[in-house]
Amino acid sequence: MLFLLIVSVLILSGFLLVLPPLRRKHPVQPSDLDQRNIQIAQHRLAELKENRRSGGLSQVQYEEQLADLEQALSDDLDIKSHVSSSQSQGRWVVYLVVIGVPLLAGALYLSLGNYQAISHSAEMAIDPDTLKLAEINKMVEGLTEKMKNNPDDAQGWLMLGRSYKFQQQYPKAVDAFANAYRLLGDQAEVMLLYADAIAYASDKNLAGKPTELIFKALDLEPDNMNALWLGGMAKAQQGDAVAAVKLWKKLAALLPPGSDAQQEIQGLLAKIESEAPQAASQPEAKQQANVPGVAIEVRVSLAQELQKSVSPGDTVFIYAQALSGPKMPLAIVRKQVSDLPLTVSLNDAMAMMPNLKLSNFANVKLLARISRSGNAMSQPGDLIGVIEQVALADKGNHKLVINGQVK
Repeated sequence: MLFLLIVSVLILSGFLLVLPPLRRKHPVQPSDLDQRNIQIAQHRLAELKENRRSGGLSQVQYEEQLADLEQALSDDLDIKSHVSSSQSQGRWVVYLVVIGVPLLAGALYLSLGNYQAISHSAEMAIDPDTLKLAEINKMVEGLTEKMKNNPDDAQGWLMLGRSYKFQQQYPKAVDAFANAYRLLGDQAEVMLLYADAIAYASDKNLAGKPTELIFKALDLEPDNMNALWLGGMAKAQQGDAVAAVKLWKKLAALLPPGSDAQQEIQGLLAKIESEAPQAASQPEAKQQANVPGVAIEVRVSLAQELQKSVSPGDTVFIYAQALSGPKMPLAIVRKQVSDLPLTVSLNDAMAMMPNLKLSNFANVKLLARISRSGNAMSQPGDLIGVIEQVALADKGNHKLVINGQVK
């Protein structure tokens, strides 16, 4: 019914556009008709070329329609137009259009049309993301039915758990992973998926069963990065910042240098250091006991002429680099402009990677950089000071002045 109403409105709109010109007299000179026919042909030719370029027409179809167009234009130009200025001439066409067009269109639609094509077009207009989601839902429903008949399919339970988690149906994900854990036992991957699902079902709370599963997984795989991440989160939620820092520092050392993930972890560590300095320094002090004497004393200050260009809360990174090779800091400390001037001791406990630390080098470069954004990566506009080379054996206090700008 709606379709017929829409068609009726469209036909009526067409008549309102077509019929008034037919009822008016239009004195047209033959030369005007020739020019108009040429313009129409040119417009049609452009359409044909565009369809050929876009692949809508094959070369054969293009040539056939081009030949038809040339023939039609030739016929139009051969016809001599004699247009009458009579007010009544051509009015019979109005009646033919009003009566004939709807009847002809209706007859053709009844014989050739397909009403179901309307619903098919509507399906094609559905948003692709909606279609994808519908397909996923259908797949999950099918997998759910399959698992009812195959309750001992551990991999099926894992797949179903992941699917439920994607759909944010966390309680169902917990049940699926619980079945996988029942069948597979203490496997790190399974326990971490199970713990994560329980936490999401409990508003991301890792206390209780999730924490137990996470640290079981860490016992099995101490370098499992997902376990280190979740373990740090669990300890942070418990208020044990020292343990969280220890786990996340280990995770940062395992991540690819300079990667987004590593920068995120470093940001978390810096936040903990700013909020609870004792948490960040305690593990370092413990580690430093294992490497006595490996340290460089640095006195950092900001040049007088640059002091008005910074804010007290801007971040200051003080670090040592190898003279050649990777630019990853061998030891790094994060402070604020309000702390300047200050003296820090760079040592092996501050290494970002276990195999890349001060004691591996005889000479290093010292840098201090002020970052307004707090980003650990150097950016144009940061203020910087550099001592190009310092011997590790030199136990003096090295004075480093921030007096330049990163270009």
